[in-house]
Amino acid sequence: MLSKRIIACLDVRDGSVVKGVNFEGLRHAGDPAELATRYNREGIDEVVILDITATIEKRKALADTIQAVAREIFLPLCVGGGIRGEEHAEAAIEAGADKVGINTAALAQPELITSLAKRYGSQAVIVAIDAKREAGRFKIYVRSGQQGTERDAVEWAQEAADRGAGEILLTSIDQDGTKTGFDCELTSAVSSAVPIPVIASGGAGTFDHFVDVFTTGQADAALAASIFHYSERAVADLKTHLRTHDIPVRIT
Repeated sequence: MLSKRIIACLDVRDGSVVKGVNFEGLRHAGDPAELATRYNREGIDEVVILDITATIEKRKALADTIQAVAREIFLPLCVGGGIRGEEHAEAAIEAGADKVGINTAALAQPELITSLAKRYGSQAVIVAIDAKREAGRFKIYVRSGQQGTERDAVEWAQEAADRGAGEILLTSIDQDGTKTGFDCELTSAVSSAVPIPVIASGGAGTFDHFVDVFTTGQADAALAASIFHYSERAVADLKTHLRTHDIPVRIT
């Protein structure tokens, strides 16, 4: 079995890391480069930078922030937010990103997934899906969770995989920032439907939440923000806990 990955997410606005609940009520959580340095030292497997207002403000992700973080870490870096075309993906990768995450633009231009996969390889293309439970289904939201669509998360994940996406970054808006656990039903539904890795996001609060999402949720990776940013949980301790539950992880 491949090692499960623990990923730290840096939600960035105006050059600072912020965190909220259910995509709302954002508060300051630190400097991106300083946090990335600590995560690199503590043994995190990957870092994701999400420029959370880039799409709403119709601008590309902040190159200065990407460069500052990339200088501090020696592990995979994914950048999302404001990637609306090949030129934005190129700018992010030239600034130091190893992967790009696309969300709103992927739904609006599904062919972008394929063109980026052909240019950079599927491993560099992550399709982000923000989903919320509504009327017995998992409905997709775009524009940083502000705008609902009629698309179903499972069906869209399957299409994204078919079009060349290398991974799915799946966020439960219902669970985001609550620290009450990942949405394992949502994660399992998508993981079972696609042949590519699924990164679970939204709701991490305890070590056992990670155990649940790697077992019941069938996730390949789990992403968290709050519990790492505020030093509530140590990455090394989390990985030790996962190993005691026979979940393979990389320990440095």
